Amino acid sequence: MAKYLILIYGSEQEWDAQTPAELDVKGAGHAAFRAAVGDGYRLGAELESVTTATTLRATGSDAPAVTDGPFMETKEALGGFYLVDAPDLDAAVAAARLLPELREQHGAIEVRPIVDHG
Repeated sequence: MAKYLILIYGSEQEWDAQTPAELDVKGAGHAAFRAAVGDGYRLGAELESVTTATTLRATGSDAPAVTDGPFMETKEALGGFYLVDAPDLDAAVAAARLLPELREQHGAIEVRPIVDHG
């Protein structure tokens, strides 16, 4: 089994505007995703707002520059992630298709294999 990181992107403004009922539906969608992944589920979390981010940037010296805010100003924000085991990329993508953010106009999912140095 290979490990994949599934990154969930979308608009924080849209997420913040969701009603409790919409959030309940989304929570059920995430529960269904975790159930479908089964034993391949390793870790998952929703992230705090990008306004809470701290970014360290290389400066060419020993001390990086530390700034408040995200690495890049973008329309879409990284809102959460899952770490899963899957037999191959096709299986990881099939699982990612279950995520409720893909039913939102602003949602996007990125699936990335994790390098195995072992």
